[in-house]
Formats: sequence, C-alpha cells, structure tokens
Amino acid sequence: MSTSATGRPAPTEHAPYYEKYVSLVPDGDIVSTLSAQGGATLSLLAGISESRADSRYAPDKWSIKELVGHVIDSERIFAYRALRFARNDTTPLSGFEQDDYVLNSAFGELPLTEIAGEFDCLRRANVYMFKALTAEAWLRTGAANGNEVSVRALAHIIAGHELHHVGILRARYL
Repeated sequence: MSTSATGRPAPTEHAPYYEKYVSLVPDGDIVSTLSAQGGATLSLLAGISESRADSRYAPDKWSIKELVGHVIDSERIFAYRALRFARNDTTPLSGFEQDDYVLNSAFGELPLTEIAGEFDCLRRANVYMFKALTAEAWLRTGAANGNEVSVRALAHIIAGHELHHVGILRARYL
C-alpha cells in the first residue's frame, strides 16, 4: 500500500461540505481504519433486536434499518466514484438524492441481519479495492456532483460518513 493511503486529504481534495465527515476520521492508514470500522459497526448492529431495528427517533426520521441502508447506498456510490477516478476516468459524475434512495429502497422490509450482511460484503470489497490502489491512483481526482474530489478523500468520506451515522445511531436510537 502506498503512503498516499495513510495521509489525510487536503481541504482542496473535496468539497467543504464533506469536511464534517473527513474530520471525524482518525489519522493513520485509511484502509486499516475502514477495515476495523466495519467490524465495529457490525458488532453494534448485532446487538440490535429486529423489533428495535424498525424504530425511529422521530416520525419523519429514518428507521434504524433505513439509516444503515443509507450508509450502504452512500458507500456504494462513493466507492464507485473512487473506482472511476482511480482508473483515470475523467467523466463527470452526477450527485444523488439520499432521501429518494431511502424512499425507493426495501430496507424496511428486510431483516436487519441481511442489511448488516450486505454492509459487511460491501465494506470488505471496498477494503480490497482500496488496498490494491497505486500511489498515483490515490491522488487522482474527478468531478462528482459538480465538485472535484480525490480518491483519497473519497475513502475518508466513506469512513467519516459511517462514523457520523453510527454516532446518530448511538445517540438518538440506542
């Protein structure tokens, strides 16, 4: 793995909006962070009963299942962007509307164990993808939702986005 994987992205490597996620990620090797973080989140989810997984902390908020589904959808999109840019694909990519994604998902109908299993598979696949990147690929950039973003920043955004939502899960649902 290159040393680019261990460095924090500069503020110029992502839109200012994403600093709230990037700032949550501890210093160090981002691939190791993603791997360890996935295990910690799976342990947390394993302790949530199926009846509790359908709960919402307010009527207009996502259920626990939907929150985890949102983390999955977002990670999948951020990782797709990272793959495209790492492979030097300079085609600008569009944004996505997170509420529409959740609204049009079936997360509420699935058992939490299946949703957690999907998260596990996705995270492990992304760890393998990031492990295989060259030093040059980590620093490549592309346009997503009208903003330049580096592959390194996308890995940190994935980690920070999960940390953000796990914090909400702990504080407002559990």
